[in-house]
Amino acid sequence: MTRTLPAVGLEDIEAARSRISHSAIRTPVVPLHVDDAPATILLKLECLQPIGSFKLRGASNAMALASAHALRNGVYTASAGNMAQGVAWNARRLGISCHVVVPDYAPQAKLEAIKRLGAQIVPVPFEEWWQVLIDHEYPSLDGFFVHPVSDPAVIAGNGTIGLEILEDVPEADAIVVPFGGGGLSCGIASAIRGRGHDIPVYAAEVETAAPLAASLEAGAPQRIQHTASFVDGIGGGSVLAEMWPLASRLLAGSIVSSVAHIADALRLLVQRNHIVAEGAGAASIAAALSGRAGTGTVVCVVSGGNIDHSILCEILAGSTP
Repeated sequence: MTRTLPAVGLEDIEAARSRISHSAIRTPVVPLHVDDAPATILLKLECLQPIGSFKLRGASNAMALASAHALRNGVYTASAGNMAQGVAWNARRLGISCHVVVPDYAPQAKLEAIKRLGAQIVPVPFEEWWQVLIDHEYPSLDGFFVHPVSDPAVIAGNGTIGLEILEDVPEADAIVVPFGGGGLSCGIASAIRGRGHDIPVYAAEVETAAPLAASLEAGAPQRIQHTASFVDGIGGGSVLAEMWPLASRLLAGSIVSSVAHIADALRLLVQRNHIVAEGAGAASIAAALSGRAGTGTVVCVVSGGNIDHSILCEILAGSTP
């Protein structure tokens, strides 16, 4: 049976902003220093959060809303690395245990960060990991489950980014957001619509795993063949059924980039702005550089900066991992 997500309204997002102010920082918006772009590209730098990812926002809000009774046996999540860090960061702050179910392709940099934050890692094959996202549970673990995508509290926490973009860039003509499961893009779009704006919010996907593009073309959620790449923070096996009504209604479309173009965007970001992003974080920049988000002022959410040093070195040397 398909789960139904309750609506995330402006009041939920504004309450989340107050609730997470002790943990998540207000990240800056800076221009991408490039001369020949098809638009004025601005960067919302979520890679500067304490854990290097926007996921701290949603994790902080979800755990702040959980009762002491719900948290009595600790917490767990299913994550390729960034939500794992958000949940583990809050668990350490609260003094409770944390377990993380990770796919077997999770990058070493993120695994090391999870361990550093004190969480226990449970590695599983990708399909088994994706099933945890579908089922909203992993039977082998006890504790409070924080879903990385389709949790209204997580979506509201993510939506606080939208409030900040509206306040810092009221002239924005489009917003481009990396799409993993839709919790970030739908949260931001909910904030934009809640404030009465019609700025289009585009999803940024990678060609090796672009379930939203396939689903929008078919008019219904689709399962796709997922191919692992260095762009590990986005791209699942399908659009989660409970996210489809939100994504299909709130998002203006999906802009799919090649792995090579995302590597190019990441390299450009380091060379021109001296900012390190992970593959998912650079996907929005690759999308904007393609021109498919339009001209004018385009805000790209740089969702995270947790990338293996070896992969970063390879990209900076001019290769595509």
